[in-house]
Formats: sequence, structure tokens, C-alpha cells
Amino acid sequence: MAKYKSPEDFSSLFELMDYFKDEQTCLGYLAEQRWPDGIECPHCYHTKVYVLNGKVKRYKCGICRKQFTAKANTIFEDSKLPLRKWFAAIYLLLAHRKGISSYQLARDIKVTQKTAWFLAQRIRHAIKQGSFAKKLDGVVESDETFVGGKNKNRHADKKVKNNQGRSFKDKTPVLGLVQRGGELRAFVVPNTKMEVLVPIILANVEQGSKLMTDEWYSPINGYEHSIVMHSAKQYVNGDAHTNTLEGFWALLKRSIIGIYHKVSPKHLQRYVDEAVYRYNTKHLTDGHKALILLTIVNGSLKYKQLV
Repeated sequence: MAKYKSPEDFSSLFELMDYFKDEQTCLGYLAEQRWPDGIECPHCYHTKVYVLNGKVKRYKCGICRKQFTAKANTIFEDSKLPLRKWFAAIYLLLAHRKGISSYQLARDIKVTQKTAWFLAQRIRHAIKQGSFAKKLDGVVESDETFVGGKNKNRHADKKVKNNQGRSFKDKTPVLGLVQRGGELRAFVVPNTKMEVLVPIILANVEQGSKLMTDEWYSPINGYEHSIVMHSAKQYVNGDAHTNTLEGFWALLKRSIIGIYHKVSPKHLQRYVDEAVYRYNTKHLTDGHKALILLTIVNGSLKYKQLV
């Protein structure tokens, strides 16, 4: 492993594949990233661990006596797919600004479309598990968009003309929160009523922050509040606007329509998480934003949980 020293050095898929030349290299790197202070048993968390002999590097805990590899309790657990293909898939999914379809991913890493789809969903699961926990503060924009079929119960500025109230179940609302100059959060919600939105805002935005919304929001205790009148075609009111979120919504919808074509409400949150992660790591190299996911340990996603 002499040529590259850190994930920031990866600027192309070729470099990534050149570095991770075999399964042992991948497992070694995964172990280093996961346990920088020494191997720890993923079952009982003790550090009295032995390395076992064999083609694949395995460990045995000296306390609970269980055997494990660096893949234990990660998205790679129980997968027969080589880690090189996993690493390539993570890189490809995150390097493309609007994502990559399961059909294209299948061709790129030589697997079936079904395997590529499941693999991509596991990666999105890791993205969700590793979501940014820090609350937003300062100036924070809040807005919603609607993804899917025909509209109903949308705010006036978001209604499709000449549409007489198609069922709301055909359209899935998504709430977005973005800190000016900072990170973004987005959540699939059942509706856009204040009793649904307020708890999410309270959980993700520091008290005392300045909220920028449209006129459909009621004031929320603990926040300064500025509005723009979208229904009156007003999109900027001094420093009040939601243009940062509008730009993100446009990119999200281009991704869904242009790459994935159709996303069911059941899986929409994972695709939203993917877009949010890409937005929040846009300052990182493609290699760095991909390899961050290797350290996320929250268990794997099973196929039966998806279908």
C-alpha cells in the first residue's frame, strides 16, 4: 500500500481499484479504518483478540470466543460479493452527481441488476445510519417539495395548474432544512401540516436560529422567523428566501426522473438520504466521500427488509 496515503488521494475509480488490488488489501484497510486503536470484538467489545491463520483474515475474541472479520456488523456482512466490487460500487454511486441506475451499476461492476439494486440500497442504508447528528443553526431555510404522482394538498405556489385535486397518496411530501453555508437535512413526511413539521424542526434546528420559510408556516416558539410570499410570486424578501433548498430540490428531482425514473414512497427516504449525503460532502473528493462509509457500523440491511 505504498502509493496512496489517505482517502483524499483517490480522484478516480482507476486509482481506487489500483490501490485495492485484492480482498486482503480491502479487509486490511477496512480493519484499519474501523479499529484505528486496535482490533475490538464486535460482539462483546473486548480488545483481547487473536488473528487466525487462513486465506481470509479472521479474528477470534479471547473473551467471548466468537470469530469475526472486519465485515462484521457492516453493510458488507454476509455478502458474497468481493469487497473490491463493493468499494467500486460505493465510489460510483457517490461520484456521479445525480447517482447511477442499478442497470448501469450492474454493467460497471459485472453483477446482475437485482444484485446491483440490493447493493445500492445497502449503501444508502449506510448513508442513513451515518447521517450527520449535529443540529443546524444560524440562518436556516425550511421548505417542502412533492415527489411522485399528481398533486393534492400542496401549497398554492406548488400546485399544478388545471389539476383538480388528485389523490395525495400519489404525491409524497419531503421536508428540507438547510443551514446557509452549512449542511442540509431532508425527511419524507406524511403531510405538510405544522403538527408534523414542527417536531422535525425542533429536533434538527438549534433554538434561537433564524428560520426562512414561505407564508404557510406559523411562527415557532424559540426561533426568529422571516417569510417570503411564494403565493404572490415573491421569492426574495431582504435576506429571506428558500433558494438554497429550491436548488437542492431541482437536483433531487432530476436525479429521480433522469436516473432512477421512478421511486416508490417506501424507498424514497433512502434516495433522499443519498442526495443529502452528496450535498453535505460536496467539499470532499469522490474517494473521501466514498471511503467515509467504510467506518459506519450499524448492521447490514437484509433483502427481505426491502421487498
